Amino acid sequence: MLKKHLILIGIIISLILLYIATLHYPGGSQADKNSIGYDWANNYLSNLFGPKAVNGAENTARTWADFGMLFFCGSVGLFFVDFSTKIPIKSASNIIRYFGIAAMMAAFLAVTPLHDLAVTISCISALIAIFYATVFILKSKLLWFKLLCIVYLLSLYVGMYSYYTRSFLQLLPILQKTSLGISVIWTLGLYYFTKRGDFKAKEKISVDANLG
Repeated sequence: MLKKHLILIGIIISLILLYIATLHYPGGSQADKNSIGYDWANNYLSNLFGPKAVNGAENTARTWADFGMLFFCGSVGLFFVDFSTKIPIKSASNIIRYFGIAAMMAAFLAVTPLHDLAVTISCISALIAIFYATVFILKSKLLWFKLLCIVYLLSLYVGMYSYYTRSFLQLLPILQKTSLGISVIWTLGLYYFTKRGDFKAKEKISVDANLG
């Protein structure tokens, strides 16, 4: 029973730890470098991982945030492994599995000084894994998951556009948290409410080319 709910437990623990981290964050944000505490509308998640807060104080949120990220990445990595087993085409299954794992490994490295490179690798790998999963979901009869996948991908694309073009940065902290929330719903929804039978391989039609 515990093994079945391991992904859920890991995500819950991660969210609790990340929330505790926000309570320990000294202050400073993109809107006000001298602000006190964590501003949900103006602080990035990455602000929790630095050795110093934006206001220059020692970042006492860092340990909580690092462990929160570890649990989150580990849990979602396990999800990609599990979900890949539901995909009947081996090549697509492997892409979802290994790009998903790579995305989560890189995402955890984002808490280190390799942040910028890790974010890029994580985004690319995650988009590939999620795109392949979305293809099979769109071919299924899972209507609500089709809509969820589209919303999830759009949130990721918008967030990446803002991050890499430096456009609408004042909205990026909110976009980050929105994408995180959608990712949790997407992950747990697909984990608990889909099965291998939902993703049947398209039957190959053999053509008899014999003449005469």
